[in-house]
Amino acid sequence: MAEQTGADSKMIDPAELSKAMTNIAERSQRIVTDFLTRQAADPSAATADPLNIGNAFMEMTAKLMSDPAKLVEANLNLWQDYMSLWQNTARRMLGEETQPVVAPDSGDRRFKDEMWQENEIFDFIKQSYLLSARWMQGMVKNVEGLDDHTAKKVDFYTRQFVDAMAPSNFVLTNPEVLRATVESRGENLLKGLNNLLDDLERGKGNLAIKMTDYDAFKVGDNIAVTPGKVVFQTDLMQLIQYDPTTEQVLEKPLLILPPWINKFYILDLRPKNSLIKWAVDQGHTVFVISWVNPDEKLAHKGFGDYMLEGPLAAIDAIEKATGSKQVNAAGYCLGGTLLACTLAYLAAKGEDRIASATFFTTMTDFKEPGELGVFIDEEQLSALETRMNQAGYLDGRDMATTFNMMRANDLIWSFVVNNYLLGKDPFPFDLLYWNSDSTRMPAAMHSFYLRKMYQENRLIEPGGIELNGVKIDLGNIKTPIYMLSTREDHIAPWQSTYALTQHVSGPIKFVLSASGHIAGVVNPPAANKYCYWTNAKKPKNPEVWLAGATQVDGSWWTDWQKWVEKFAGKQVPARVPGSGKLKAIEAAPGSYVRVKAV
Repeated sequence: MAEQTGADSKMIDPAELSKAMTNIAERSQRIVTDFLTRQAADPSAATADPLNIGNAFMEMTAKLMSDPAKLVEANLNLWQDYMSLWQNTARRMLGEETQPVVAPDSGDRRFKDEMWQENEIFDFIKQSYLLSARWMQGMVKNVEGLDDHTAKKVDFYTRQFVDAMAPSNFVLTNPEVLRATVESRGENLLKGLNNLLDDLERGKGNLAIKMTDYDAFKVGDNIAVTPGKVVFQTDLMQLIQYDPTTEQVLEKPLLILPPWINKFYILDLRPKNSLIKWAVDQGHTVFVISWVNPDEKLAHKGFGDYMLEGPLAAIDAIEKATGSKQVNAAGYCLGGTLLACTLAYLAAKGEDRIASATFFTTMTDFKEPGELGVFIDEEQLSALETRMNQAGYLDGRDMATTFNMMRANDLIWSFVVNNYLLGKDPFPFDLLYWNSDSTRMPAAMHSFYLRKMYQENRLIEPGGIELNGVKIDLGNIKTPIYMLSTREDHIAPWQSTYALTQHVSGPIKFVLSASGHIAGVVNPPAANKYCYWTNAKKPKNPEVWLAGATQVDGSWWTDWQKWVEKFAGKQVPARVPGSGKLKAIEAAPGSYVRVKAV
């Protein structure tokens, strides 16, 4: 192979190599110096273990050592599995056919290269890793006596370690990387080192992995392009009204509240999968809140401010623009949590401004928050608040890292292999561009959200949360609700979101879509993908609901349209942004969404 590739591959010029290595050394020294200077000036950096991982593993180890019989049994099983693997490998080398002792999951793309199966050595490396990973994770999961939070934390960070140690992440144990290294005479590794330095420079000493070609996309040019105008704004948001595409529209406008953890254009990536454009085409007068990307000047803004300057201000503005006193509102993720609070707030004040409410993947009961709960305990929250109080906000990269860790193989290690080991540039992908376009969280708001909702779970308690002098009680909500959750959601587990069906007083339709937090929501009918489940009953147990549900092929969008039309009023002449009492400020998608956190 070396002789064949040697004839086809160019030789590396020693002078060019020396120049490249000198440049790398200079850049590396500058990056490290800058990073150490910032660390020395950051008092929170002195905390050796802000996530309190060490104590969790020490407690787990103590529990594990208290039952030596179980430890011996687990080690014996691992030894037997290794003996079987050794025997199978030896038989394969002698030309015999054997069945694997352990195999990766069908969706595990780390071992897609054919050499992981066809070559005895790489097959042995792969199976040996899978056996060790299974043993390690099994040991952690079977430890008795740990409290639930500590057990989940240990399990989560064990998985992070196991994923990091995969043989696919190292040059000498990844056949695809070895082949590329031979064929390019090591240029892939040199290019990969430059990619690594580029990411460190962009992250100012912190690793900001490049997930896509950032130059391939521009907000307002080839993503977030549905025509419209910004017609109103506050310190916290711009309100976008979209141009109609039908001569007649539904009387009551549609107001969409996206999360401010991410930017709104996940609902408007491209025309063919834009929920915003699709809703406009169905005859809705669509308004969308585009949240500000806050800096230290907005550190004092709380959850109540987001309600007052967000949906409540938007509803008043929409009445001026259209004359409609009511809207149909839809909230996505954190935007849905805010919508639930807004509904309860309006109910307490006796105001009927929202004709119907739609929730996309929305948590209101945080008792079982999924893997995000791993990051919620007093030690971690205190460390986080120290950093936020110093800066005035939570850096968008921190939130992005948290979500990426929950799918580390797809959102971290696959790019480590592609960018740094193979020396390739990431593929242009609009979804990953949006995922990398992070947003900050104001210190006051984020602390309130994490403590009152995630840590204390006060939102489901009548009067447990007070916003702007009004006690919030979800039980007072009588507004008709359409609730969409997704079956593979790792951010807002559907079994937890389902709890809202038990806490409101009005009619509620719960719908479960296939796929995850993004793909299950952004699923246009034209794609003809996935399916969804419906069930008119709402038993207390979500699994009982699913057992009695009916599966429907395709997108839930059409089902929602039939539902929301019942609350949208008669047909009226289409409204053009800026033609009413609110004049156009600037073209959609506006200026707030263009502000970068990094």
